[in-house]
Amino acid sequence: MWGLWSSAMRAGDTPKALTRGTLKRIARFARPHWRRLLAFLVLTVVSAVLAVSTPVLAGKVVDAIVGGREVSLVVWLAVVIAALAVVDAGFGLIERWQSARIGEGIIFDLRRAVFEHVQRMPIAFFTRTRTGALVSRLNNDVIGAQRTFTATLSGLVTNVIQLALSLAVMLTLSWQVTLLALVLLPIFVIPARRLGRRMAGLQREAADLNAGMTTQMTERFSAPGATLVKLFGRPVQEADDFGLRAGRVRDIGVRTAMLTRWFMTSLTLVSALAQALVYGLGGYLALTGKLAPGTVVALALLLTRLYAPLTALANVRVDVMTALVSFERVFEVLDLKPMIEEKPSARAVPASSSGGVSVEFTGVRFGYPAADRYSLASLEDVVTLDHRGGEEVLHGISFRAEPGQMVALVGSSGAGKSTIASLLPRLYDVDSGAVRLSDVDVRDLTFASLRETVGVVTQDGHLFHDTIRANLAYARPDVTDDEIWEALDRARLGELVGSLPDGLDTTVGERGYRLSGGERQRLTIARLLLAQPKVVVLDEATAHLDSESEAAVGEALTHALAGRTALVIAHRLSTVRAADQILVLEHGEIVERGTHDELLAANGRYATLHATQFADEEPAIA
Repeated sequence: MWGLWSSAMRAGDTPKALTRGTLKRIARFARPHWRRLLAFLVLTVVSAVLAVSTPVLAGKVVDAIVGGREVSLVVWLAVVIAALAVVDAGFGLIERWQSARIGEGIIFDLRRAVFEHVQRMPIAFFTRTRTGALVSRLNNDVIGAQRTFTATLSGLVTNVIQLALSLAVMLTLSWQVTLLALVLLPIFVIPARRLGRRMAGLQREAADLNAGMTTQMTERFSAPGATLVKLFGRPVQEADDFGLRAGRVRDIGVRTAMLTRWFMTSLTLVSALAQALVYGLGGYLALTGKLAPGTVVALALLLTRLYAPLTALANVRVDVMTALVSFERVFEVLDLKPMIEEKPSARAVPASSSGGVSVEFTGVRFGYPAADRYSLASLEDVVTLDHRGGEEVLHGISFRAEPGQMVALVGSSGAGKSTIASLLPRLYDVDSGAVRLSDVDVRDLTFASLRETVGVVTQDGHLFHDTIRANLAYARPDVTDDEIWEALDRARLGELVGSLPDGLDTTVGERGYRLSGGERQRLTIARLLLAQPKVVVLDEATAHLDSESEAAVGEALTHALAGRTALVIAHRLSTVRAADQILVLEHGEIVERGTHDELLAANGRYATLHATQFADEEPAIA
């Protein structure tokens, strides 16, 4: 019987990779909890034995009554049955506590593993992935696995053991009645096979739709997204699009509920028919003297202990299939290989005799990788991933900045300036050549050392939805308030923050949108000052700012660059003039290099940029 049930559980409902590979990986997450699992198994066996003992004792009571035995025997049997019920209830609570601890522990490990893994993914992964879809993997899918795993674990093991014990006891009481009761068992198996496949498909579709809704909410509820919707006047269409997905999820929920209800109703009916067969045959055998009346009652009660677990296991199977789909979607993210890994032999960035750090690019060639190397179609909401990639965008870039020197990158949009800047903190790895800090390839350095050595200020000045203090302390968790105020003063922001009612406890809003562009940028510079990096990368740090804000940010940057090796992109003219070396890029190549005066005297591409982009002494090179 169990072989038939097991084959039905496995046959044809899901791909082998799902049933085998997923189960093995879940088992690996469960392994650290083996002591609790063992204790849970012992409790489950005890509970199952107690559950099967009650019908047998009930049969003894009937036999004692029919046989005219002493009243004291009936009373004592009733007391034992009551005591077993109390003990069973206590064991049930302990068992549930154990299963909850195991399930929640496994899901905690899984959720943390996914979060840590996603943080190791390259920047390219985040530029293509729908944020809502990724959040859905960590929330909807993990919670789905958590709910089903925690709620199902206790019932699954308990019902399996209770089923085996009930069947064994029934066979010892009357093998004829037991076999007759099992005649209807195939009716359990056939719908279980079909329903599992359909439920798994519905679960996958519902998960994708939920991810789509999460993505839409994440994008539209952000300050920039909400502004775009309001400016272009499409709230009705947005609501309609959201309603289509939500309506489909609703329909799937109704269909799932009806399929489950139909299945459970059918199984309950089969159980009732089987009980009628037991009473019929058992009653006949009792009347002919071949079976004791109490045995008939015990068999009827045990039948509920047999078919109830079968019914529960059939429902558990649907829940398990749902959980496996959720686990599969989470493992799909874990299977993505980070393109950038830290070597086991990685070391810290060495400092020069002066305490500074040099920067060197040697024959660097680079092309952005194809999406299939770091992304998932389901996270991008596409049928197939873009296989294009690898087209070289940097062609043999070479330059060196000694400790404390400044190198400025200028050129037209798309020339490769930001790409060069992204290679220094190792957001990407070069295809050939090398990027070095203090003459050590960045691929041979620890990630922690890179973070401590290289500080970056981008043009968007990203901040978290948190307080000013928390955003600044993100660079140095052990920073004091005095150090924060000093950094704010150097970033020309101390007076403004001091005038705020909540001071450092002022919440800046999502992405810092409660502050102006110049204020956000100066706050990121203050954060950089607290981090105290030896190398600073300024990637168009004053882009999109008005003249007043640009001047304030420029003053803050003067402090940020003092005594540090700097790689500056599209900075103010005064900063470009002060650079030790200016590199002019076009189409991924350095076409000119030299100081400001040397390049103007050469009357080449830099001179052209200067003539066309500078109307006076203050504009910035694009």
